[in-house]
Amino acid sequence: MRMSDSELKKCKDQIKRHEGLVLVAYKDSLGFWTIGYGHLCDQLKPIKTITKDGADALFEGDFNAARMDAYLIIADLDELSAARQAVIINMAFNLGYKKLSKFNQTIRAIYDRNFERAAKQMLASLWAKQVGKR
Repeated sequence: MRMSDSELKKCKDQIKRHEGLVLVAYKDSLGFWTIGYGHLCDQLKPIKTITKDGADALFEGDFNAARMDAYLIIADLDELSAARQAVIINMAFNLGYKKLSKFNQTIRAIYDRNFERAAKQMLASLWAKQVGKR
């Protein structure tokens, strides 16, 4: 079932908590210029500072892109519980389409509805080590 407005808000709030808000550009753990709520800047001309309103606007675009990526990878995303949809969207936000689409065993486990195996695959990944406890 498609996430309700309140479930979408909860998902957005969770991602914002996980990413944190930084109004001055910084290099993330992989050395990429980042600002706002984990927004990747143009690496050649990074945004140097941003307002909270500007960060919120960037976040909305990034969140919508992550949600679309999640649907491209898990075509029947709406059939999952809101909590499981939020996990996939959160991963898409953090990883992007290209990296998330390489989680082949996790994706297969989700399609098989073997969520325990999917969780184990996620937790065994380099991504899980990089983002820590979320």
